[in-house]
Amino acid sequence: MTGDRPIASKRQVKPRICMPTFSAFARNAFRTSSREAQDVLVGCDDVDLIHLESTNGFAFREKWLMRLVYHDVSRRLVSLNPGLRPVRLTRDYDVFMLVCPWWQDVWYANAIQGWRDRCRTSVCWINELWANSVPQLEYWLPVLSRFDHVIVGVPGSGKALGDAIGRPCHEMLAGVDAIRFSPYPNPPARVIDVYSIGSRLDGIHRALLNLAARKEMFYIYDTLANGGNSETPDYLQHRDLFANMAKRSRFFMAAPGKKDVQGQIRGQVCVGSRYFEGSAAGAVLVGQAPDCEAFRRHFDWPDAVIEIQPDGSDAVEVISRLSAEPERLREISCRNAEEALRRHDWVYRWKEILGIAGLTPTPAMEAREKQLGELAELARESGSVSV
Repeated sequence: MTGDRPIASKRQVKPRICMPTFSAFARNAFRTSSREAQDVLVGCDDVDLIHLESTNGFAFREKWLMRLVYHDVSRRLVSLNPGLRPVRLTRDYDVFMLVCPWWQDVWYANAIQGWRDRCRTSVCWINELWANSVPQLEYWLPVLSRFDHVIVGVPGSGKALGDAIGRPCHEMLAGVDAIRFSPYPNPPARVIDVYSIGSRLDGIHRALLNLAARKEMFYIYDTLANGGNSETPDYLQHRDLFANMAKRSRFFMAAPGKKDVQGQIRGQVCVGSRYFEGSAAGAVLVGQAPDCEAFRRHFDWPDAVIEIQPDGSDAVEVISRLSAEPERLREISCRNAEEALRRHDWVYRWKEILGIAGLTPTPAMEAREKQLGELAELARESGSVSV
């Protein structure tokens, strides 16, 4: 893709969805979950995936514009292209679908010229947006208001954003490629005792480090500061490695999003991706369950999360007690995997979003659901077999 070259589909079937991707220049690890979601939709629907590209001056221009936007009384700067190669659409679509791991990504859509004229309706799905960040969006509201439907991934943020842009916003939790993460049909040996990825609570981490130092467990954890912002040159390798390690883990650490920096979010509770990924892998989730209605509704099965005190004071006791109950561990593992396959694959989220946009599900979506159901049956049967 160079300059203002028109984008045309290479598919025989005319795509009904136009969806930009930032994978060429935004490769942070925290974005890989959203890229996985996009891949599932591409595999199940007729999608033109528009690969946006940066120019040589992109980093400087984006940083410069970012500073100016917050002082722009005209509210026009936020509608400028922040330094990406411009794209001109040459055909019409039913839906313009913008998937944003972070709310500031929304202005990357400015690189696609005239998308509103070419798309019957539009959806912007913002994964991470905290309610107390909405006042900062004052200068960004014009670009958000261009979308017919806005979806946010943090429970409680939809109303705050909806009030700001003057119309209802939808809330939708994250998901997972449950087929990638599932241990079925051929469950591997769970050779990792505890797996912790991303941010963690220091008390629990220290307790597990002490246990690992005594060679009483195999504990895998991140060793990089701010690892989520680290770049992943190959997104698929990153997700495959993550999934392969998770499905080989007995215990998987999980805590509400930004649990370690509660002051930044003023008590708002987020159901982070780890709950979906760990359960899909059939690991036993240990840590803290989010204290919110959204979690209780979507993770309403027994032992969805085994609680550990945030200070880690009972971490060794809880894990040791569970390790002595292999039958219970197996039941929890199978139930987690089954529920994720039946409820939390990305295809279920996409069906809901397409419904919001006025589109019907595709046969490929139904086929994926059938595959998920077959794997879920394997998980259920494994959980009911006595050993």
